[in-house]
Amino acid sequence: MAKKILVAGGAGYIGSHVQKQLLEEGFDVLIYDNLSSGDKINILPDATFIEGDILDTASLNKAMSLDIDGVVHLAAKKAVGESMIHPEIYAENNIIGAINILNAMSKNNVKHIVFSSSAAVYGMPQYTPIDENHPINPINYYGYTKLAIEQNMAWYAKLGKLNYAALRYFNAVGYAADKSITGRERNPQNLMPIIMEVATGKREKFSIFGNDYNTPDGTCVRDYVHVTDLAKAHTTAMRKLMTGAESFALNLGTGKGTSVKEIVDATEKVIGKKLNYNYAPRRPGDPDLLTAKNDKAFEVLGWSPQYTDPEDIIRTVWNLEI
Repeated sequence: MAKKILVAGGAGYIGSHVQKQLLEEGFDVLIYDNLSSGDKINILPDATFIEGDILDTASLNKAMSLDIDGVVHLAAKKAVGESMIHPEIYAENNIIGAINILNAMSKNNVKHIVFSSSAAVYGMPQYTPIDENHPINPINYYGYTKLAIEQNMAWYAKLGKLNYAALRYFNAVGYAADKSITGRERNPQNLMPIIMEVATGKREKFSIFGNDYNTPDGTCVRDYVHVTDLAKAHTTAMRKLMTGAESFALNLGTGKGTSVKEIVDATEKVIGKKLNYNYAPRRPGDPDLLTAKNDKAFEVLGWSPQYTDPEDIIRTVWNLEI
């Protein structure tokens, strides 16, 4: 019998791609989402959908009682700036919501969880590329909530309640190449969806924050990892946990840095036109360079990214528009 996975936040950008990968690999998928940022259009026909909130413990417990074999948790708020203005929202949704998931798992004897963590747990890089031994010192409240969830999972694991995989993403980008996932992020905060809004006329222009960094072209360098590669890591991590593996935390990135200007230039090449943008002052807390060392992901999961060329990544997004 196929294993049944509950994907909390499965109608969202990354969650919908995880759902797709799970279905393709023969899992039964139950999506649990309050649709606050996710979109029903992203829910594939073979998945079961329950509209529910991770703060609603009764609804969550009911969903978790449906013979669930494992959980993928992606139901978190993720706007760094907002987390510094409204930490109470992030404390409630991210930390309390995650504890509700862990408690519902414990109550219903669900033993495996793959958690969408973030490179934000590391804070300002002391060296790059960042490996999993890098000091943990988040510099924003969003990053702190991810760390707090990892710490709670570690305690539940230590107490024999579950095993977990904490997957620390770098910069998630792209869309499924077969165009099966089409729902866009609402009010995007990240570079690539903002660029695409300009490319399609939904937004007049965008800003590149800072052009005086210690990088070859003066703009920030980041590690852009394709969402399909992220999704594959989630399914592989779940299978690993189901073999009885010890809990683990690992980075998901390409190990390759691409500057903001290089992303803009590659986008212009793919779409065949110039983009309207300006340079703006640096944002506080943005490091010059942030890239992942992904050796552990290969060692533990046999995972390595398939999308590493910026133009290939951008093309998967632009193809939705043409």
